[in-house]
Amino acid sequence: MEIPNAAELLAALGHESRLAIFRLLVEAGPDGINASAIGEQLGMAPATLSFHLAHLSRAGLIAGERASRFIRYSANYGTMDELIAFLTRNCCQGHACLPKTACCDTTEKRRARAGKES
Repeated sequence: MEIPNAAELLAALGHESRLAIFRLLVEAGPDGINASAIGEQLGMAPATLSFHLAHLSRAGLIAGERASRFIRYSANYGTMDELIAFLTRNCCQGHACLPKTACCDTTEKRRARAGKES
């Protein structure tokens, strides 16, 4: 991941409402959740929610899939994974200064750890 792409993703998450939406979708898992349920859970008006969902979609952090009359949104875990790896890569010149991220400072380490926890 390059700095301009990371900056775009962080800017999209830099708004309280968009961060709340993204966290909700991360917690919902790969199956996601439909837009009306997101609005209900976060107490957001439909027009406001639509604006924020569109912004997160354009940034590549979430994806929407039509299911009959509704759109089901889910987090793009690959993009999230790449952003986390970018932010923690080579932290403190390779010294273990962040114990919570040492085991997951690369995409490969995070995926290996997730396999062990299952």
